[in-house]
Amino acid sequence: MPKEVAESLAIQVLTFLADDPERLGRFLAESGIGPGEIRAAAREPGFLRGLIDHLAANERLLTAFAAEAGVDPADIGRAQAALGGVQWEREVP
Repeated sequence: MPKEVAESLAIQVLTFLADDPERLGRFLAESGIGPGEIRAAAREPGFLRGLIDHLAANERLLTAFAAEAGVDPADIGRAQAALGGVQWEREVP
């Protein structure tokens, strides 16, 4: 999967999470990002990979996303590989 396609898929994941307050809240809690910090965090290297990793870690969430977005669940693994690098961990000041 080309990196640009993986990035686009990650943005779809963010939209999917943001469409449901519970899903978004869980992502924010697990990542340590505050609701007002998400735009700044999105500019950090590895953020998109972090979205993909979050989705991949929860089979129920992954299945729901794949069904809603009309994508093959295996595309999430392909996106992880395409985005490569170290798993994203937010730097806490």
